[in-house]
Amino acid sequence: MKLSKKILLAFFLAVGSTVAAQQIPKWKLADLRKAIEQSDRPTVVNFWASFCKPCVAEIPGFQQELKKWDSAGIRLVLVSLDLPDDYAKLPAFAKRFKFDTGSIVFLDETNADLFCPVADPKWSGAIPATLFINNKTGYWHFVEDPLKKEDFAAEIRKLMTEKKAD
Repeated sequence: MKLSKKILLAFFLAVGSTVAAQQIPKWKLADLRKAIEQSDRPTVVNFWASFCKPCVAEIPGFQQELKKWDSAGIRLVLVSLDLPDDYAKLPAFAKRFKFDTGSIVFLDETNADLFCPVADPKWSGAIPATLFINNKTGYWHFVEDPLKKEDFAAEIRKLMTEKKAD
């Protein structure tokens, strides 16, 4: 292959990987706060990272359970807490594990002392962690542990029926 073709190929590969990485929005602290406080429909915010095996293991069950609730319009937001160097790898990772990339955002913040209290004042920063919010009913429940499929289903039922958080 001629040098010019190699350069052209490298250019297209670089542009292609940049475009793929841009499919996942980068959020700052204010974006996270707004998504939680101003959510206009029942929302599940899951904090995860690609290096966290329990995180990766629970997400398919979340997606499967939420399909049962399609008519309720529950929003799933998968907040990646991966390191900034791993951001470009997220689209390929999501595709490999069949995660809905439309649900994924990358939290472009590294100070857990700032972003943890937005989800829950008692959050230690351990992941996986999941916030269930329904601002219309006042329901707010935070779980700082992996969730089994049946526990997640129970939380979704509460999200849709209970009036106040614990």
